Amino acid sequence: MRDRRLGNLATPKSVQKLQTALHAKAKTEPGYRFYALYDKIFREDILAHAYAQCRSNGGAPGVDGQDFSDVEAYGVERWLGELAIALRQERYRPEPIRRVFIPKANGKLRPLGISTLRDRVCMTAAMLVLDPIFEADLPPEQYAYRAGRNAQQAVIDAEETLYRGHLDVVDADLADYLAASRTLISCARSRDASWIRACCI
Repeated sequence: MRDRRLGNLATPKSVQKLQTALHAKAKTEPGYRFYALYDKIFREDILAHAYAQCRSNGGAPGVDGQDFSDVEAYGVERWLGELAIALRQERYRPEPIRRVFIPKANGKLRPLGISTLRDRVCMTAAMLVLDPIFEADLPPEQYAYRAGRNAQQAVIDAEETLYRGHLDVVDADLADYLAASRTLISCARSRDASWIRACCI
């Protein structure tokens, strides 16, 4: 395995191939239920790319105090191999979230949860597998939390829509959206990612 600290975040071809196949299946068969996704999460290429993405984001350690230098001193390949075994044997359990508070512009504090590196890698691996499936269901006018889309594009789209004579605008901010996990769980049920429900509850 090559050194992943160099920041090369190009998605490996094997991961791209899996994502393309999952997206194509979800797009052509909207009612299709994916029953065998869990084994994709602990694939070596998926975990290695998930680690590279987490490494490039940096971030503080979680409740276990482990940071990227600790993992690299231990050996990334060895660390990922042990994680893959724990996932394969269904022994993996997420750790508690470390809670910190960061100041907001209005003087209040915003709570922030910091996951352990192990949990971040697992969540990123799950995202690499699930994202192409859920992406297939999203309408083209949705910009939030989508790869290759941003707020500036949404503003341009809204401006063009207004110019074409559509003058009604609705702005909605879903406060604590992820705290309302029932919505996330019902979304997961629509594609039967049953194993993810246990992680969300």
